[in-house]
Amino acid sequence: MAPGDQRRGALGAATAMFCVGTLTGVSPALHDYPVYGGQAVRYLVGAVLLLVVAQAFGKGPLRLTRREALLLFLLALTGLTAFNVLVVESTRFADPATVGTVVAAVPIVLALVGPAVERRKPAPRVLVAAVVVVVGVGVTSGLGGGSPLGLLLAFGALACEAGFSLLALPVLGRLGAIRVSAYSAALAVPQLVVVGLVVDGTGVVRVPTVAEGLALAYLAVVVTVFAFLCWYASLPRLGADRAGLFSGFLPIGAIVSGALLGTGRPGLADLVGVCLVLVGLVIGLRPARVEVGVR
Repeated sequence: MAPGDQRRGALGAATAMFCVGTLTGVSPALHDYPVYGGQAVRYLVGAVLLLVVAQAFGKGPLRLTRREALLLFLLALTGLTAFNVLVVESTRFADPATVGTVVAAVPIVLALVGPAVERRKPAPRVLVAAVVVVVGVGVTSGLGGGSPLGLLLAFGALACEAGFSLLALPVLGRLGAIRVSAYSAALAVPQLVVVGLVVDGTGVVRVPTVAEGLALAYLAVVVTVFAFLCWYASLPRLGADRAGLFSGFLPIGAIVSGALLGTGRPGLADLVGVCLVLVGLVIGLRPARVEVGVR
């Protein structure tokens, strides 16, 4: 991999995960808004914006193969719809910190499974780095408690989080980051509407207040459009295993947004956790040493 590609991939992946982490700063504004209807609105607006971006950059619609259509449907179903459902429902039976810590183990999953999807062997150094990043995230998030059902749902969310990257890899080559982002967001909309109708009935969507509208706009523009594009552009450059290390930027984004919005103040555990995340990134992204020997 060229150093320039790795630098661009690292910057994009870090930016994507940092932006996703900031959603905790705006989430309080949506506490009274229907959860699944709000996510459907977010992805609908995001999909429309992404399709406009695709058209502007000459990335118009392509005829999908059956395999591509199936992978995109599964990507939306697992990485977007099921992930949201499982995270929300798991917090009913387990502490949010516990759920966050379980989901934050995704670097280990990607370090093990990602290379298999890309038909190569796992890199032991990246696996070690993933463990360090997960420990750092765990220190930052803290370990709470919960029932077996809550933990089961959290591990389901972990699997869906991994699917968000692994299911995209086979289609990114031909479709590109913009189309994959747009199509997956669009496919998630009807799925979330169905879930919302089951959970909230006719109250699945309502006119938002000004604060709710601003929060939904932030989720659509920054956390969906911008973050999705950054992530899917970086994934092929880094590979799923190395890209997964940047999930450690999720709590960093949460800490920074909380400090800026006055909803949280970083403590010693936060700072220690961030340092561990950075150590893990250094280990995982350090170029492998090439040994020259005689055959």
